[in-house]
Amino acid sequence: MSQNEDLFLKIINREIPADIVYEDDKVIAFKDISPSAPVHLLIVPLKHIKTTDDIQAEDKELIGHIVFVATKLARENNIAESGYRMQFNCREHGGQMVYHIHLHLVGGKQLPHF
Repeated sequence: MSQNEDLFLKIINREIPADIVYEDDKVIAFKDISPSAPVHLLIVPLKHIKTTDDIQAEDKELIGHIVFVATKLARENNIAESGYRMQFNCREHGGQMVYHIHLHLVGGKQLPHF
């Protein structure tokens, strides 16, 4: 996928389908189409921010909200007590495939250590 193509904006605008599990006035969350664990959700801000390097001071509350929603979804998906991972990827070497920031919430099995 090209860096300019915003797949997540298409999901936000309902131009392509997704298995949406949460939405509010700031974020949308849906199941990853290629999950790496039994629970693998993406929490995506409705505001387009290309990479984590593009986060501005005015985005601090939004980033906190993304993390807050991830913890809520971890509890709702029964992975809070056993543990889970929250991860942002940034650019090609960091594994970012869609250039619209998003947090991966992953859990439901023992994850490899870094």
